[in-house]
Amino acid sequence: MSTPGNPFEGIFGELAKLFASQGPVNLQVARQIAQGLAIEGAAEPNIEPLERMRYEELARAADLQVSAATGLSTSVAGGVLEIHPVGRGDYAGRTLDAYRSLLEGLAESFGRMGQQGAESSEGDNADDDDPTAQLLGGVTDMIGPVLLGLQAGSLVGHQARGALGQYDLPIPRPPSDQLLVVPAGVNAFASDWSLDPDEVRMWVCLLQITHHAVLGRPHVNERLAGLLRQYASGFQPDPGALEDKLSGIDPTNPATFNEVLGNPGELLGVMQTPAQRQLLTRIEALVVAIEGYVDHVMSTTGAHLVGSAPALVEAMRRRRADTGEGGRLVEQLFGLELGPAQYERGTNFVRGILDRAGDDGLVRLWHSERELPTPAEVDAPGLWLERIDIPD
Repeated sequence: MSTPGNPFEGIFGELAKLFASQGPVNLQVARQIAQGLAIEGAAEPNIEPLERMRYEELARAADLQVSAATGLSTSVAGGVLEIHPVGRGDYAGRTLDAYRSLLEGLAESFGRMGQQGAESSEGDNADDDDPTAQLLGGVTDMIGPVLLGLQAGSLVGHQARGALGQYDLPIPRPPSDQLLVVPAGVNAFASDWSLDPDEVRMWVCLLQITHHAVLGRPHVNERLAGLLRQYASGFQPDPGALEDKLSGIDPTNPATFNEVLGNPGELLGVMQTPAQRQLLTRIEALVVAIEGYVDHVMSTTGAHLVGSAPALVEAMRRRRADTGEGGRLVEQLFGLELGPAQYERGTNFVRGILDRAGDDGLVRLWHSERELPTPAEVDAPGLWLERIDIPD
């Protein structure tokens, strides 16, 4: 008997299709898992036309405010910025596509585990008639893309359940003037915090457009995307932990695949390397500068447009502190482990610039790659101002 809302059911019944992957990540598996988790097995209704129209109206007002406050173009692909409301399932599928480069970076880490496993098994006398031994022996070629598909699908599916828009996590996306928001998530957030839905919509539009204006700058996008991919590809996975997990699979019983592979968050054991720890300092410096800047823009624009701005700021702060299972896994695997201390660091950096050089200094922050702050400068804004030749 089928179990309603189980996104894994149906995948493990056709093993040939499951293991027939093209590329390092089985995106077909990832998409099915992500969308199944995002909508929790229920039919997803279309976005109401009136809600689409309301977002279009709010987005136009928000776009003008962000452009005036930042001096940055909100168009990153040469067109006109468009707020595009989507359902959770659609959001999950589009997010998987946007994260593809990072997922392929994880596949590089996973591939090294297969190489280690092959080297350690040289000279062993494996039993060719043992199907489990055969399964473990082909872990990289056969299981690897599926595991990564499960991991990716689980990450994005859990994230999509509570998503408000595409920059809930400050991960760059390919250039596009179509900016995603998730009305189901926005409405649920407004209800949970007893906030006016229209004011939350405006706040989310402002928040997403401000992130888009910064992360859409080519030099910012390329720098952060490159750092995140380096981090994702730098893990040292533990082949022993994976082998222990896979030993529970009975190739003649498809149900065991669901039992063993159904929790990819526990399955893909990874270990951080010294090189990654060095990358983390660079990633964190850039991300906290972005978040500190976005928070400053929100405090100046949101206060004028949203009457419940103080309550919204507090609700958003608490939401940040509880990113959920999907958010935590994404942060761990992509190097975006952000907490109150990191956000406060960004706030202090931006405040330090404003105190010393005012808005004229802050506007230089995203001018070119040269102006992007170093880790040391984030903790000492005067050093940043001195380096880019603005008198302190």
